[in-house]
Amino acid sequence: MAANARLDAGLPRRDRGQAAVETALVLPLIMAVALVLVQVGLLVRDHVLVVHAAREAARAAAVEPTTEAARAAAVTATGLDASRLQVETAGSRTTGGLLRVTVRYRPEPAVPIVGRLFPSVTIQEALTVRVE
Repeated sequence: MAANARLDAGLPRRDRGQAAVETALVLPLIMAVALVLVQVGLLVRDHVLVVHAAREAARAAAVEPTTEAARAAAVTATGLDASRLQVETAGSRTTGGLLRVTVRYRPEPAVPIVGRLFPSVTIQEALTVRVE
């Protein structure tokens, strides 16, 4: 009790508890910003994984120019959810021809409250390779 009296001794009676009220007002905003940053970080991670998946799919399609080979390589290399991953190939499938590989991924919002604020996004990456 004496310790509290010493801390509050210099403050007028109406200013006691001001820091607690300010914290209660600002803390939800700070937490919301932190959760948004976490969600953005997860989206950036998914984008990096989609780029990696596209590279691996393009390498596989250069050797075996089928959509199935490209999809298998993309899923195996990244560990992304296969049900949310779409791989398409277009172009020449003959030796020396150009084949375009497109990888699309729809990430699931991972942060409970803030994830609903982000619209459903599709991350896409496309590469063109020469068939071997």
